[in-house]
Amino acid sequence: MKRQPVVIGIGELLWDMLPTGKKVGGAPVNFAYHASRMGAAGYAISAVGFDQLGDELLREIDKAGINAIIERVDYPTGTVQVELNDGMPDYTINEGVAWDHIPLTWAMEQLVAKADAVCFGTLAQRSEISRKTIMRLLSSAPADAYRILDINIRRDYYSKELVTDSLRSCNVLKINDEELMLLKRLYGKEQDTDEALSRWLLDQYKLIFLILTAGADYSTIYTPRDISCIKTPEVDVVDTVGAGDSFTGAFISALLQGKPLPVAHQVAVERAAYVCTQSGAWV
Repeated sequence: MKRQPVVIGIGELLWDMLPTGKKVGGAPVNFAYHASRMGAAGYAISAVGFDQLGDELLREIDKAGINAIIERVDYPTGTVQVELNDGMPDYTINEGVAWDHIPLTWAMEQLVAKADAVCFGTLAQRSEISRKTIMRLLSSAPADAYRILDINIRRDYYSKELVTDSLRSCNVLKINDEELMLLKRLYGKEQDTDEALSRWLLDQYKLIFLILTAGADYSTIYTPRDISCIKTPEVDVVDTVGAGDSFTGAFISALLQGKPLPVAHQVAVERAAYVCTQSGAWV
């Protein structure tokens, strides 16, 4: 019997403080959750504080069936204030929190050494401590593992140097249309079409896949040889929190289960559309 694929999200773990109440969040952990819902063995690596919010968060992760290595550190558990404008989230991300201080442990390195896919982002690298942990863990992953960068631009928590270093450490890039525009500015390629920049990124950073999502319009997945484009289905949107993470988690899980690109893409589109009809990222 073929073993269950091991999929790991490394980085921010927090409470999204939504108008309807608090929901577990954090892009890498959302990714691991949705990958696990689609058949992979999902793991989260992060940190929470020695506080009630940390206790509650660990209980929620256990209830969701996500395996986790969550260290407890002397900083408050992360929270994000989320305001919704016509279903679109606006984030206020608190600083100096537990996931800014993810310590490197032997258990983390041992887990990542068995990974089929590892997802990370730029947001959790806003602090040097977590950035060093993430980069060290990526270097522990098997050479043939998917190393997915969900660029996840938030406020001023990024730089060209950080983005470039992260691109050099990944072989799959997940990006949305707004983030693609930002990369055009960062790399002086404002005149390029979306496809031209995507092809340049594929070639420049030796990517296996570039996943471009454009909200309610379409999503496109580029490879060095192929392209798959699917129009986003119309649904009754409650909120879009976690939709991109669910897309990536479902896509990678489907690939690891042997699905061809067009099928894996369709699975991802359907998962993300469903998440948009629900409140919060974990559904």
